[in-house]
Amino acid sequence: MSTNDIAAEQTVDAARPGRGLHITLWVLQILLAVFMIAASATPKLLGMESAAAGFDTIGWGDWFMYFIGAVELAGGVGLLIPRLSGLAATGLGLLMIGAAIFNATILAYPVYTPLILLAFFAFIAWGRRAETARLLAHGFKR
Repeated sequence: MSTNDIAAEQTVDAARPGRGLHITLWVLQILLAVFMIAASATPKLLGMESAAAGFDTIGWGDWFMYFIGAVELAGGVGLLIPRLSGLAATGLGLLMIGAAIFNATILAYPVYTPLILLAFFAFIAWGRRAETARLLAHGFKR
């Protein structure tokens, strides 16, 4: 291990959350994973009329609804995998930015739900930044 690797590892270790924050993050991750999988991804993947209506308004076809549902499912599962939780939260946060833009400009839906979710995902991404840095620096091996 080189000096640079040791310094990078110490920086990552310093960014790890304390016990209280770690527990808070896990509670949020589990709750948001259940929400993303059950309430958000499932209606899209099953092609339910409630989900299809908004995507019909966008005009990009059913493929976009199924794609977004798959991304939400993957993100929800990723929140439950320790190594991927920060990266999943980042991806879901980006998805919520897109949802807020579509809600405000095309769909005339309330924008507060994706913005609240964005805040939660940003908090998780921040709290799991050490694991994300480790993942990006070393890949999936430990």
